[in-house]
Amino acid sequence: MATIDLDGRTIYYEEHGAGEPLLCVMGLAADTLAWTLQVPEFSGRHRMVVFDNRDVGQSSEVDGRYEIADLAGDALAVADSLALESFHLLGVSMGGAIAQEIALVAPERVRTLSLAVSFAGGGVYARALADHWGTRVMKLSREERIDELLLLTLSEGFFETQGAVDFIRRMMLQNPNPQSPEAFRRQLGASSRHEARDRLGSLKMPVHVIGAEHDILIPVWKSIELAKLIPQATLTVMERAPHGMQLERAQEFNEIVLDFIAERDGTLTR
Repeated sequence: MATIDLDGRTIYYEEHGAGEPLLCVMGLAADTLAWTLQVPEFSGRHRMVVFDNRDVGQSSEVDGRYEIADLAGDALAVADSLALESFHLLGVSMGGAIAQEIALVAPERVRTLSLAVSFAGGGVYARALADHWGTRVMKLSREERIDELLLLTLSEGFFETQGAVDFIRRMMLQNPNPQSPEAFRRQLGASSRHEARDRLGSLKMPVHVIGAEHDILIPVWKSIELAKLIPQATLTVMERAPHGMQLERAQEFNEIVLDFIAERDGTLTR
């Protein structure tokens, strides 16, 4: 168990494996446990660093509004504490928005950038959706919040698999560090205000955008838009995959991420 202190806030992180650093940034409402199916594969090739964003897991819950750029600052503080001068960077969903901000503010440190089921911005629509969803979440029980997230992130086929959803639901309910509805609402609000569409054209490192064909939380067209905004970005769309591809389609997801890094590593002139 390891933590860093940032102005009185605690950020929890873990390191797994050895090799070239791979900093992994998770999305809305998810903590380091969401990387469970990636740790064995990623740590076999890389020094894998995972952490809990503020307002989730074992990191501090905070008061007041913050932005995706603030979450990116937390991530860079973790990298700094581990003396990671440069690293491969992977972000999933909201974590992809955070990863975009990291790459924009510190491009010289990012060797490759992988953005899974993420988005470049959402504008007025995203903010209105966040306001509605955030208000409704405050009225739901923990069990109801988890059930809704499972419906939004897993596929129809997975729900047909006997016992699969019950197992994941049970594991989520047993998480000893549950996220409060207030913290969820703050993270959701930050996500809704992310806007990088006018800045992504400056990125020059190898970029891999990974979309999910059957994603109903962040539709695949958002991944297509993201890839088009980044010069020479590679786009991979996982057929029939849901938003939670790193969980439901872990083996395929792991291979897609690791193969891109292996193929592109060292191609960026410094």
